[in-house]
Amino acid sequence: MVALSALGMAQGNFEKGMTKAFELWEAGHLDKAENMFERIATAEKDNWLPHYYIAQINSLKSWDVTDEAVLKAQLDKAQKHLDIAMGLSENNPELMVIQAQVLTNWIAFDGMTYGMKYSGKITEIYNKAKAIAPENPRVAFAKVEWEMGSAKYFGQDTAPFCKKFEETLELFKKFKAESEFHPDWGEKRAKQVIAECK
Repeated sequence: MVALSALGMAQGNFEKGMTKAFELWEAGHLDKAENMFERIATAEKDNWLPHYYIAQINSLKSWDVTDEAVLKAQLDKAQKHLDIAMGLSENNPELMVIQAQVLTNWIAFDGMTYGMKYSGKITEIYNKAKAIAPENPRVAFAKVEWEMGSAKYFGQDTAPFCKKFEETLELFKKFKAESEFHPDWGEKRAKQVIAECK
């Protein structure tokens, strides 16, 4: 009985902590949200979700960074938490999306140095994620976004990708996250990309 009530209390703390972290994130306090996820990760040793969000925040923060030392610190931290999360949840397509994005962060920072190194690996990650979860909208969307970016880079026509983006919107509409704390983002971004496509 005692074990059960302790479990209930831990669950309650996890939910409170996650809710608070998301509220901070929504309010634009990325660093505070990240600190909150770190505290949750320390308490919840077997849960991949807080690690996922720490990695995601560090990837998001890295898109416009021009200082390589700052970028490296953020992406190394993202990678460290991804590695922990992947140890807790193998072949998880949500984690694969963030892994691909972290590698894309490096290419966005310096395409000449990191393009050759990571391009093939990113394509491989998205193909594997899609094979595991063809209905996952984040997998589908991120894969198309990556392919479109590559086409742009090589001067190819990007029009065919607009139609593919629209197909991912249908997946977003159908998708049900496992819990209120599981990844559920991307629809807004997809709509934005579609609007720019037209």
